[in-house]
This record gives sequence, structure tokens and C-alpha cells, in this order.
Amino acid sequence: MDNQGVSQYYTDGPPTVVPLPIKSHFEALTDQQKLYAHNISRAAFLGTRIVLRQVSPESEAIFDFIIALQQAYHGKWSELQYDAGTSEQALREFLEYATQFLGNLGNYKGFGDSKFIPRCSPETIDAFASAVPKAKEALDANKVSVAAFYATTDEPAKMHLGFPDKGHLSAYYPHSPDITQDEIEQISAFIAEKKLLPENTRLKKTKEGNFQLLIASGLSRPPPEGGDAGPDTVFDLNGKLQGKKLELVYGDHIEELAKIALHIKKAGLNAANDTQKQMMDEYAKSFGTGSLNAFKKSQELWVKDIGPFVETNIGFIETYRDPANVRAEWEGLVAMVNKERTQAFQKLVDAAPSMIPKLPWGKDFEKDTFSAPDFTSLEVLTFNGSGIPAGINIPNYDDIRQAIGFKNVSLGNVLSAKAPNEPIPFIRSDDLELYQSNRDQAFEVQVGIHELLGHGTGKLLQETSRGKYNFDPSSPPVSPITNKPITTYYKPGQTWSSVFGGISASYEECRAECVAMALSCDFDILHIFGFGDGTVNVNNKAGDVLYAGYLSMARAGIAAVEFWDPKSRKWGQAHMQARFSILKTFLEAGDGFTILDYSKDDLSDLTVKLDREKILTVGRKAVEEYLRKLHIFKCTADYEAGKKLYDEMTDVDEWWAGKVRPEVLRRKTARKVFVQANTYEKDGKVELKEYEPTCEGMIQSWSERGVYPQGVVGI
Repeated sequence: MDNQGVSQYYTDGPPTVVPLPIKSHFEALTDQQKLYAHNISRAAFLGTRIVLRQVSPESEAIFDFIIALQQAYHGKWSELQYDAGTSEQALREFLEYATQFLGNLGNYKGFGDSKFIPRCSPETIDAFASAVPKAKEALDANKVSVAAFYATTDEPAKMHLGFPDKGHLSAYYPHSPDITQDEIEQISAFIAEKKLLPENTRLKKTKEGNFQLLIASGLSRPPPEGGDAGPDTVFDLNGKLQGKKLELVYGDHIEELAKIALHIKKAGLNAANDTQKQMMDEYAKSFGTGSLNAFKKSQELWVKDIGPFVETNIGFIETYRDPANVRAEWEGLVAMVNKERTQAFQKLVDAAPSMIPKLPWGKDFEKDTFSAPDFTSLEVLTFNGSGIPAGINIPNYDDIRQAIGFKNVSLGNVLSAKAPNEPIPFIRSDDLELYQSNRDQAFEVQVGIHELLGHGTGKLLQETSRGKYNFDPSSPPVSPITNKPITTYYKPGQTWSSVFGGISASYEECRAECVAMALSCDFDILHIFGFGDGTVNVNNKAGDVLYAGYLSMARAGIAAVEFWDPKSRKWGQAHMQARFSILKTFLEAGDGFTILDYSKDDLSDLTVKLDREKILTVGRKAVEEYLRKLHIFKCTADYEAGKKLYDEMTDVDEWWAGKVRPEVLRRKTARKVFVQANTYEKDGKVELKEYEPTCEGMIQSWSERGVYPQGVVGI
């Protein structure tokens, strides 16, 4: 990798640091609610080291290195600069790296899965380590060298997360450089047969060629009654792995999960109702024993906990970063309900039964009944993980979603967070003022539809158990794609993610985004959000919001190629891969609906030109045709057709790779990192502390979070 290749991995300079204000909403809580929120916030943050270990082998040591520097000098960074003999610029470059590291909880981007490296030299890191013995100890104790901060120039594929046998890095498969994608998939199929869920596991291949399934738990052995797979912990493998063994090893992240379970129990003592109390009991059981059956019970109870003042969810939830899309990252959410904004989302929920039939598929491919979910606008106190989303639709377990339901949340203070004078590339000057005035409203509409009517729709046609189906197999539904009866469906034990594997996350995000693009054209929905009066008019305020939404998706499709790696020809971010395919849908719609406009050969004046008057006709039609295929292939477990379609729509040709991507990298903007508050309990009361939205404030907030190294008791 040459210097030009290395430069694309430099830390954002400077990073976009924004506050996550919460004080007014937190202060409105009762003392009991504050204690409930505080203890779950503590539990969420105590999972920090789990996230770090899930990212890369060196991330935990780098975290301790940063915190050691902060604590040694109490945030007086100029004194460290003087003692280390470095320049002011070198210090600033390190602080920017530390801020981006803490914002992503690791040295790989939470949004993009590519490594980022300091702009300062290795000599600067060495100088800081020499000045602070505890910082040096943090690296030495984990056998991490200063080189680990920087690019793996001799192994460029390791700059991206992915399957180890493809040359990439994945800490979900620790100390297993020779484990193959096929072996991972074989183990996944085997544990599915044993009714053992994978979300809270990591997989290790031993020197003898056997396998260990590391189960996250606060205990080092299964409970007396046995684990989720029963009393056995060693299994003989079959099929291609005949002759090999799989051992279940309990106690991964044991110290963290023991502390987490304790705070969850404390939260249960301050629960608002029996449902919350039972939910906390199941969480504690899951984190203590490693049982994902208990975790699923917590999620069933969470769905039933309607309209709480304090909304929470915590555990191993999203599988985006595992290349196999089955193992989940630790995350924890604590938030307060914004009642005013929630009213608009509740109106959308109420309107959903009349909106779903407008989607481009028949009732055979939709749930028999729409179970109205809880849909709230939240102000986030704590979101711990590798990044903060704008909205969430969970749980991810299809059986719970089909039988009990799900919840949608929109994260209001995340959506509204802005950096001053933020550049907006690829938008024409003629559209810029309208775009700036309407993009936040358009994004809120998009997130609302995406979460509720995107992720919340669709029926998986399946043989639920041997000989039992949720459709009539003697007269199967007719596919609107082929106009013939369907021939594929989910077999017993199969799930959406197990059938669609590595493409499942991005494919589903694309389907949900397409639903948002299709239904944002409905002026009744725009009226629900307070735009227009429901009358179709692309030239009023509602039309402005619609136009800004389509412009935003097109712009995101261009920017998406930053997250595609030309060396591996691999996408590193599920949502951006989806948005690229939607831009291609716009471009291929024809009739001049969307064009990429430029006059210079280097594309330095590249902008997107979208015909506002054709959104409701050409644009919506093209999106719905693409959406129909995505949806039907998903519903019918037609992996071959779905993968062929999605591979075609997300293929990056030479023009995009060689011409557009360099210009996108030249004009890329820094992704936001959020400075979150901390809470502290004193004499039965909870106090809140907020921090300045600066690099220094970000580092201070983490230093005061009490996420201590192993063996040290935290607050």
C-alpha cells in the first residue's frame, strides 16, 4: 500500500464533535425513574470492553492508553505535550484520533468497518507512552505495539473487517487466522440444529482443528439446569466437519457481564411496573448464565412494555459487523420519551393499516394482521456501541415479531444534532437552500416510514414445523415477479438471516429504505408529520420535504462509494450499500428523472440533478418495481434470485470506482461523534453531568465513565 493508499485511512481532521443534550428531559424524571435510568446506563457502559474486544485485538489496549493519558494529566493536555516534547499540531492530531476512536469504540469505523489511523507520527505515540508509564503498561500488558495504531501496509485487506480467510480482520473469530467462511457457516448450521442461538458468541478454531464457541456470560460454566443446548458442552461435528469437535466455553467477557447483571438487578428494584421488573430479571439471567432464551423472553416483555417514561434496550442485538451476519455487537440504550414528537409517530402507527395495502405486493406476502407497535420519539441519555443510529426497529427475532410484535423508536436528539457550517457536497447550488431547510424534516419522515412500514412489513412464507405451513402448500401464492406459484419457502429452523447470510443485513436495509422512498410520496403521510394538508402538490411545503428526501437519498448514493473497498471489491457498510443501489434505481428509471451532472473530467463539479416533477411518476414507479422484487425474494426464501438482483444493483463498475470514488474521498465529510452525559448515584439520588462538545470534552466524559480495566472494581 503506497502513501496515497494509506492517506484514505487517516482520522477525520477535525472530527465533527456534537453534544447529545439531555438535561431537561432527565431532570423531568422522578427519583425512581432516574435510578432506573442510571443503573441501565451503567450496565450499558460497563459493556464497553465487550465492544472493544469485538472490534479488534488492539482496541482495548488503545482505549486504556487514551484514558491513562487523560487521568495522568487530568485533561491538561498542554502539559503532556510539554513533557513529551511534541508539537502542538501533533497533540491536536492525537486528540482528534482519540475522539474518533471513542466515538466508534474501536479503531475501525462503526459506520464503514474500515480502520482509521492517527495523522500524528508513531514517534508522538511513543513519546506519550514514555511520559505516562500507565499508558505504556496498557499497551505492554496486551502485547500491543505502537504499530497497531497504524496501517497494515503489508496486509492491506486487514484494514477492513471481514472473513479471516479473505485476508480481513474479525474479532468475532479470535486467534483463528485460518478459520474459513465455510467452516463458520457449517458451525452456524450445526448450532442451529441444537437450538443454540449465536448472537452472544464468538468462535475460535484451535490448533488441532477443533472449535470453541465462546459464550458471553457472567459464569464460567453452564448453570446446573444446563444451558440453552442442554447439559452437554462438547459435541461431535458432522458433515464437512466430521471428526472434529465443538466445545461450548462459558465466561466470555465474564467480569463485565457479572457487573452488568448486578446493575440490571438494581434497575429492577426501581422498575415502574411488573413487566419492567420481569424484563430486568430475564436480562440478568441472560447476562449471568449466557442464555439467549432468557434474552428472548426479555425482548418479549420489552415489546409489551408500552409507553414507558424511560425506554431501554440492552444486549447483543445488531449483527452488522460480523461478516457472517449472525454474531451481534453489545449495545445499550437508555432514553426519555419526547411526548410531543411521539404524537406524530403514533398517528403514523394508526394510519399503517391503510398505508400497507399501497405497497407493491398482495396480501399473500403480508402479515395476516398488523399488530400496532409502540412508536416513540426518544431523547437519548445513553447509547453505548460502535455508533448511534437515528432510529431502531427491534427485536430482530422473526418469531417474536410475527407472534408478539416489535417496537419502533426515533432518536430525536440524534436526528437534530448538527455541526455548524457543515459542508454538503453533490447538491446543486439551485437546490442547496431548499435542501438545507428541509433535510431534517425529510430525514424524520424517512426514518419513521423506514422503521415502521419498512422493517415492520412482510410475511415470511414458511414451514413452521414439519408438515405445518403458514400458507396453503396445495395452492401456494402466485409470485408477482414470475406470475407463477412460488416454489421456495423457509424450512423448519431456517430464519431470514440464516438463509440470506452475509447479504441479509444490507438487503433488508435496502428493502426498508425503498419502502420509505415509495410511501414518502404519499401526501397523507406527509400530512401526518405536519407537512401540507394531504393534497397532492409537489410544489408546496410537503413537496419540498419530499424533494429533499429524494435528493438526500441520491446524494447518499454517491457518497456511499467511500464505503466500498476497491482492493477487496467489498462493501463495508450495510446502509450505504443499500443507498447506492437505490441511486442506481433512480438513474436507471430513465426519462431524465435523475442524472449525475458534471463538466470537468475529474468530476470536481459533480452534482446530482433530479427532476422534482417526475418523483410521483417515474421515480416512484422505478422504486416500487425494485422494492417488489426485494420483498418477494425475501418472503419466499429465494436466496439465489435475491442475491443475483442485489449483486447486480450494488456492483461498482470502473467508472464509479476509478472516477467517482476518488472525488467522493476528496470531498468526504467527517461523520458525527456524540459527547454523551454521565450519571452518578449519591445517597439515593442521581446527578447528571454533561460535557463540552470538543475533543477534550469527549475524552473527559469517557475517563469519568468508570470503565476500568479487568480486575479493577468500577463505580
